[in-house]
Amino acid sequence: MARAYASTILKAPVETVWNLVRDFNGLPRWAPDIARSEIEGGLDSDVVGCVRSFHLRSGAHIRERLLTLDDANYMCSYNFEKPAFPVKNYVATLRLYPVTQSDRTFAEWEATFDEAPGDEGKYEAIISRDVFAANWKNLAKIIAAGKSQKPANAVRWKGFAPNKVWTSRAIAAPVDKVWKVIRDFAGMAAWHDEITRMRMLGRVRSDKVSGVRDFYFGDGHLNEELLHLCDRTRSYSYRITKCEIPWINYVSGPRLWPVTANDTTFAVWTGDWDASPQDDLVLIPRTEQNVYQKAFASVERKLCKK
Repeated sequence: MARAYASTILKAPVETVWNLVRDFNGLPRWAPDIARSEIEGGLDSDVVGCVRSFHLRSGAHIRERLLTLDDANYMCSYNFEKPAFPVKNYVATLRLYPVTQSDRTFAEWEATFDEAPGDEGKYEAIISRDVFAANWKNLAKIIAAGKSQKPANAVRWKGFAPNKVWTSRAIAAPVDKVWKVIRDFAGMAAWHDEITRMRMLGRVRSDKVSGVRDFYFGDGHLNEELLHLCDRTRSYSYRITKCEIPWINYVSGPRLWPVTANDTTFAVWTGDWDASPQDDLVLIPRTEQNVYQKAFASVERKLCKK
């Protein structure tokens, strides 16, 4: 199965960008190759199952069906009813994430499909470059020209966050280089200046799921168990098993995405736990800024010195 993919960082809040791309009938406003578009049967463009029928400036006619529309997570997916390319089983997904550190937006667009024998890689490259990347580039120009607006009374996450702390940052280094640094579960002391004496208990490998790292964060002594490690999604998660801080059921971890537009990285770090509301007034901002964001900034400084 082939996979087309393109991603970028857009210089606008996620609510602004979603307002532009959410309209399933709105491609002519930001995709320059689309001449005209209509939703069949007179349906609204946010009715899941509706079909958009549109013409390219070349005259080609395409039909696509809306499969998913998710206002809470800024995502939509669709398939080909009448394909633009000679491929089968085509499903595309467009998704946005807020870059909380700078109030910008990470935007990714991907599709999976089957290419005919002899076409291996052909349409994967064409769709990635000439459709997804080209349209992201044009959307960036529209945003830079000030032709987009944040909706009045916009609510991020529609009133709920996916985690107690969900924070993200654009890192000016290639994703594989960032992952090589972050992946080492026992290596954080080498790049976070408040973490010291980090080691794996029992001298196990740092990529052993169920392994426990022992370290000091300032004066605090902690143990954390590795719950999952995934090289495919460039992510891991862990839980605290020993800590003086007044929280329980703490689970956290980072995930990285490639920004294909400029070979950099979009990084997210999340954390969930149980604590009293009064304690959370201190724990939430301190964890976001002094742990997660400081970790990403430290990795960026480490890599940019090389």
